[in-house]
Amino acid sequence: MITSVIGYPRIGANRELKFAVQKYWRGDIDKTALEETASALRLAHWKKQQSAGIDLIPSNDFSFYDNMLDTAVLLNAVPQRYQDLGLSALDTMFAMARGYQGEKGDVHALPMKKWFNTNYHYMVPEIEKGTHLSLAGTKLFDEFSEAKSQGILTKPVLIGPYTFLKLAWYTDQQTAADYADDAATVYAEILKKLANLGAKWVQFDEPAAVKDMTAKDLALFQQLYRTILSAKGTAKVLLQTYFGDVRDCYRELTALPFDGIGLDFVEGRQSLSLIQQNSFPAEKVLFAGIINGRNIWKNHYRNSLSLLKSLQENASQLAISTSCSLLHVPYTLKNETDLKDSQKAYFAFAEEKLDELQDLSKLADHSNNTQQDNSFHTNEALFQAERPGTNPAIRKKVAALTEQDFIRKPAFAEREKIQKKEFDLPLLPTTTIGSFPQTKEVKSMRARHNKGEITDQEYTDFLKKKIADCITLQEDIGLDVLVHGEFERNDMVEYFGDNLNGFLFTKNAWVQSYGSRCVKPPIIWGDVSRSKPITVDWSVYAQSLTKKPVKGMLTGPVTILNWSFPREDISHRDSVMQIALAIREEVLDLEAHGIRIIQIDEAALREKLPLRKSDWHKEYLDWAIPAFRLVHSGVKPTTQIHTHMCYSEFTDIIPDIDAMDADVISFEASRSDLTILDALAKANFRTEVGPGVYDIHSPRVPSTAEITEALHKMLKKLDCHKLWVNPDCGLKTRGNAETEPSLRHMTNAAKAVRKELQP
Repeated sequence: MITSVIGYPRIGANRELKFAVQKYWRGDIDKTALEETASALRLAHWKKQQSAGIDLIPSNDFSFYDNMLDTAVLLNAVPQRYQDLGLSALDTMFAMARGYQGEKGDVHALPMKKWFNTNYHYMVPEIEKGTHLSLAGTKLFDEFSEAKSQGILTKPVLIGPYTFLKLAWYTDQQTAADYADDAATVYAEILKKLANLGAKWVQFDEPAAVKDMTAKDLALFQQLYRTILSAKGTAKVLLQTYFGDVRDCYRELTALPFDGIGLDFVEGRQSLSLIQQNSFPAEKVLFAGIINGRNIWKNHYRNSLSLLKSLQENASQLAISTSCSLLHVPYTLKNETDLKDSQKAYFAFAEEKLDELQDLSKLADHSNNTQQDNSFHTNEALFQAERPGTNPAIRKKVAALTEQDFIRKPAFAEREKIQKKEFDLPLLPTTTIGSFPQTKEVKSMRARHNKGEITDQEYTDFLKKKIADCITLQEDIGLDVLVHGEFERNDMVEYFGDNLNGFLFTKNAWVQSYGSRCVKPPIIWGDVSRSKPITVDWSVYAQSLTKKPVKGMLTGPVTILNWSFPREDISHRDSVMQIALAIREEVLDLEAHGIRIIQIDEAALREKLPLRKSDWHKEYLDWAIPAFRLVHSGVKPTTQIHTHMCYSEFTDIIPDIDAMDADVISFEASRSDLTILDALAKANFRTEVGPGVYDIHSPRVPSTAEITEALHKMLKKLDCHKLWVNPDCGLKTRGNAETEPSLRHMTNAAKAVRKELQP
C-alpha cells in the first residue's frame, strides 16, 4: 500500500534552521551560509523519509519562515511598500514577516494568525488593488530539482488556490472571487511546469475545504479547479485536506478530475461516513490520513487496521498518509535521553511516525498474518496495559463540581465599581502583558542552574536582582500596573507543567510556532494536580518592592491544555477541569498573600475551536469557557482578574469571551489594524479591554505619534473608562534595546491622550 507524508518538520533535529536564520538576521552569516544550512536540512529530511520507505516524499514543505508567505511570493502577492525597500528577494520576504526599520524605510510586518486550529502561525497575505497574480518565484521548482538531482523524486507541495485566496486579506473591498481567474491561470502554469520537470504527483493543500462552505465558496472552489485541472498534463494531482472533514464539499470534490484525494481520518469525524454513504470514485486514489500529525502518542494499530479495512470496502485504490503535516510534532524520540524507555514506548514523533506508516502499510497488505506480526503484537500489548498516572482523588474532585463552582459573585458591573475605587488608577492605565526580555544572561544562568554549575541560592539571588531591576525600570518608565518580568520561566506553559503533577517534559522535542520561534510543549501524561505554590514567592517579592500593584502572572487551563500534547485516553473536558482546579488553588494562594491583580493568560483560547461553527459550543466552548471561570470564581470582588489572548480571529466569539467574566482582557490587535475594535463595539463588550497598541513580534520601535494615533482609533470605538494601554503580547522575545524605548513611547502616548480627555 502506498505511503505518503503531507509535510515534514523543517527546523532540524537540533533546531539548526532556527539558529541559522537568527544568525542571518544578526548579520553573523551571509545568504550563502544560510542557504547551505537549508540545503543540508532538506537533503537530510528527504533521505530520512526515503530510508523509511515512504513512497511520496514532499518537497517545498521547507520554508525560512512560513509556507503561506512563500506562496504569496511565488504568486507575486508582494505589497508595493515592501518592493519599494529595494531589498533582495530573501530580505524582502523577511521584511514582510518581521517588518523593517532602517535606512531604506520603515514598514510594518504583515498580520500573523493561527494556522486553523493549531499553534502554528502563518503570515496573512495582503493582496492590494492592482496586484496581478502571476508566477514570480522559483523556490517550488528549485527544491523539486534539488531533490531530483540527489536521486529523490519528490511530491511537490503547495498551498492550494482556494485556501490561499480565502485566507488572504484584501484592500479596497476586493474579494477572493476578484482574483479567481488569475489564481487558476497561475496554478495551471505551475502544474504544467512541474510536470515538465518530471513530477509524477503534485499536492495542493486545501485545509480551508474542511470549514463551513457557502454556495459561493463551492462555486469558487469549482471555478478554480476546473481551470487548473483542464491543463494538468502528465502530473497527477493530489487534493489534500486536513484538520477536519469535507462534509460541505465531498460530492463536488470527488466529481472534479483529481487523481487523488487526501482526507483526515483523525480529526475528520465524518470522513468515514461520507465515503460509506456516498462511495468513492474508483479511478481516484484515497489518501487516508490515519497517522496523527498533531499529537505524539503511538498509533493503535488494531483500530487503524479496522479503519483501513472499512475504507478498502469503499475505495478501490488506497494510500496511507499522515493526517496533516508532521510540522506540528517534534523531530525524533532519539534525542530524548531523559525519558524512561517505559515512557518513550507510548510516543511517536515525526521520525517514528514514518515507521508507523510502514508498519501499517505492511500489516494492511498482509492482513491474514496480522496476529503473528511482531510490530502488531508489541503495539497491542501497549494498548492493553493499564495506563500510568491515574489518580482517583482528582477524578472525584472533577466529578463533584457543581454549577455554582463556575459563577463569580458579585456580577461584573458591581465588581467594576468596587475595583475602580480600590485601585484608583488613572484614565487609560498602562501595563505590559507580563514577560520582559529573556536575555542571553537570563538563559545562561538558567542553563547553569539546570546543570548544577550554580547553587539554588545563587540562582535565586540572580532572579531577585532581575526582578528588582525590572520593577525599577517600570517605575521609571511610568507604567501604572507592573509585572515581575517572569525571568524564572522558560515557557509560559512548560513552567507551570513543570510545577504540576501529571506532566512529562522532553529535552529536545521542539516544534515550530512561527518563523524562528520554537516551543517545547509538555506532555500531559497522567491526572493533573498541584502539590505546592508555584508563583507566590516571586509575586510577593516583586510586590514588596513597590507601592504600585504588581500583577500575579498565571497561564490559564485552556492554554495549558492546548499548548501541551494532550492525553487521548480521557476527554479534553475532563483534562482541562483537572488543570483548572490546580490553577484555581494558585489563584487563591496569590490572593491570600496580598496580590490584588492576577492575570490568567488564555492566549490559546480560540486555538482548538472547531473549524465548523455548528460544532463550536458542543465540542469546545461549553467546557473551555467554564474552565476559565472555575479558575477565578472563588476570589474576592476587590481582586481584579485579567486575561490575555493573541494571534487568532476573535471577532466571531466576542460574546463567549465576555462570558469568561474576567475584569480586564488584553488582545493582540496591532497586526490586524485594530479590526477587533468594531466587533467589540458591536457586541457591547462589557469587560475592560486592552487592545495591543504595538507589535512586539517585530524588531521595530514604534514612535509616540504612532501609538497616539492607535489610541485615537481605539477611543472612537471604545469607552475611555474601559480602555487599557499595553503592548500586544509578552516581551520575552525582544531585546532590551527595543523594549525600553517602545514602552516609554507607549506611556508618553497614554499620558498625552489622557490630558486630551481630561478637562
